[in-house]
Amino acid sequence: MRTLVVVRSLKMGGMERVAVNLADAFAEAGHESHLLSLRSTECPLKPEHADVEHHHLPLRWWSRVTVLGLLFEQLARFFLNPLVKRSLFLGRGLMGGIVFRAWLRAFERRHGRVDRIVFRGIGTFELVWTFRDERARYVLENILHVRNAGWARRLFARCLYHRRHLVTVSRGVAESVREGMTRWKFTPASLTVIPNPCPVAGIRQQMTRPEPDLPAGPYIVNVARLVPAKDQALLLRAYAKSGVSLPLVLVGDGQERQRLQALASELGIADRVVFAGQRDNPYPWMHHARLFVLSSRFEGMGIVLFEALACGTPVLSVDCPGGIREILKGELEASIVPHDVDALAEGIRHAAEAEKPEIQERWLDDFRPATVAEAFL
Repeated sequence: MRTLVVVRSLKMGGMERVAVNLADAFAEAGHESHLLSLRSTECPLKPEHADVEHHHLPLRWWSRVTVLGLLFEQLARFFLNPLVKRSLFLGRGLMGGIVFRAWLRAFERRHGRVDRIVFRGIGTFELVWTFRDERARYVLENILHVRNAGWARRLFARCLYHRRHLVTVSRGVAESVREGMTRWKFTPASLTVIPNPCPVAGIRQQMTRPEPDLPAGPYIVNVARLVPAKDQALLLRAYAKSGVSLPLVLVGDGQERQRLQALASELGIADRVVFAGQRDNPYPWMHHARLFVLSSRFEGMGIVLFEALACGTPVLSVDCPGGIREILKGELEASIVPHDVDALAEGIRHAAEAEKPEIQERWLDDFRPATVAEAFL
């Protein structure tokens, strides 16, 4: 089959990594696989599989070239968005969907008809929200926050989710969609749960590559953007309270970095906390760690958990809404602690003192690329 995975950009991030992984999974399963990015940013992420063809469509530029697209965007920016927050996408995506359909027609003239189109992430939906096609599947990577049930949220939901084939990466995300269906008054064409793929072979190849600045001895690691949703502040407080002497390494960057560095100094642990910054290849950092810790307030799925397991590293996670329990199930449920400082501190202390457990291959079976690719097709 001919497949097309569409993502807003290929910057370094969890959702973007999964889009590349899915394109690789389709190719690995023997299908003709294409990957399309819609923003003209630098692309540190690249498909691993040689048969994946990467395309780039500068969607915003082409939308503006039509003049109507620029007009819709400006109307939304200066009139609609000041009245209704987060509504700018209504103007941008109005022509974006038309431009994407024109690109798809040109693509199909060259390559043949596409059998399955997979859009990853709400940010991608917004750019092309006027495009509709029965072949399309729209993947929700994170839970919907449906506390606000006003008319604006209902309008947004009708544009983005109504009568579309929705795919969620976990049952937790699916539950939030069902709540949204009630509060925001939309009905999808279908709702399916398909987990993200874990490219075990590729991860294990990358985890052995040389990586500068790795700590010499054992350490604890967290790999995530430094943003409030990932709650590294909780992790720093728990680490300080645990009394563990192993260094804590934070791999990632973001708006919270300065605040977290100040908090580490305030807690008296600055000499034991390493801010490693954004890394194009985070897997050596996971592989050489003694323990991987996730401290998020919510996770659509928590792909870093199965990535760490694929690297042979034990994991510890706070309990949070989303999909972590679909990875940490069975005997791995013991790796989940309540989302508070005391519980996480005790979990870190216990994991650091205990003998390193053996990682079981069967823990990754549900996320094998071939299984996930087949579910989409």
